[in-house]
Amino acid sequence: MKSNFTPADMDLWTEAPEAPTIFPRVGYSVLSFLMFINTLLSVFNNTLVISVMLKNPQIVNAMNVIILSLATSDLMIACCGSAIVTLTNYKGYFFLGKEFCIFQGFAVNYFGLVSLCTLTLLAYERYRVVCKPMAGFKLNVRRSCQGLMFAWVYCLFWAVAPLMGWSSYGPEGVQTSCSLAWEERSWSNYSYLVLYTLLCFLLPTGIIIYCYSKVLISMRQLNRSVELQGGRSSLEENERAGRMVLAMIVAFFICWLPYTALSVVVVVDPELEIPPLLATMPMYFAKTSPVYNPIIYFLSNKQFRDCALEVLSCGRYIPRGTKTGSLMMASLQRSQITSIPSRIQPV
Repeated sequence: MKSNFTPADMDLWTEAPEAPTIFPRVGYSVLSFLMFINTLLSVFNNTLVISVMLKNPQIVNAMNVIILSLATSDLMIACCGSAIVTLTNYKGYFFLGKEFCIFQGFAVNYFGLVSLCTLTLLAYERYRVVCKPMAGFKLNVRRSCQGLMFAWVYCLFWAVAPLMGWSSYGPEGVQTSCSLAWEERSWSNYSYLVLYTLLCFLLPTGIIIYCYSKVLISMRQLNRSVELQGGRSSLEENERAGRMVLAMIVAFFICWLPYTALSVVVVVDPELEIPPLLATMPMYFAKTSPVYNPIIYFLSNKQFRDCALEVLSCGRYIPRGTKTGSLMMASLQRSQITSIPSRIQPV
């Protein structure tokens, strides 16, 4: 991707009282407003998820530990990415300096990869639980924490590598945000981008597609098996879980597929000239990812929804059908009377 500004000009750019823009002023204002709305929604949604988890430890099971990690990384994307981009677009250029540009590029890259790998871990855990119930796999909090620790360390390696000289961070697109220096033309940078694209985007995408496809097929087969045996089908719950899975897949591709596609194009044809606005939009799509997941969890998980409404109402909301104040006891009672193995509660 080529633009009118390169990372080599960072010193001149940050020393000037106001750098020349490569995008109409009204365009920066629109981007600033959109990122402001995105920041508000991202911070509110993910803070709500974290607050609900911390206030209701009884719902922190193996799957919800993964969701808590996802909410944390998404919140950091909003704080280190969307919030900063709101200010820089308002000014029309990245006025915070070279060091802060590098920090923002590192933070967005790191926490974005963590969110992506956490979604991949969630897909894999669901696949093992739903599609391999007889394989001796038992999902627990310890196993989830081990998987998350691997994901955070794995992503840290790829985020720190540009700081150590393998690729670099710099301004991108319309020069109001920072990311990997796609414009740098060197074998070192090229090798990083190739492996980065393969191992940090294409591999997680393949795993998510495979796992979620198998989950949907398995749930349909389980429903048919129960109906043929004269049992009560859990069609309603499975359809709700299926809608949640479909929503996650769609949200994932909306946020990350444009960035992945652009990365592949840059790697395949390094000399291709891409307009600055077109080069910027995929990163803006990626920065909207923290908004969607909390909404999906809220709509698909009744237990989490009840706890969230209780937090938002400052304790005034009382879940219907729950005579006691303990959601944990209600959950335990439901699990004791459930005998159909195909009943899959969405997380």
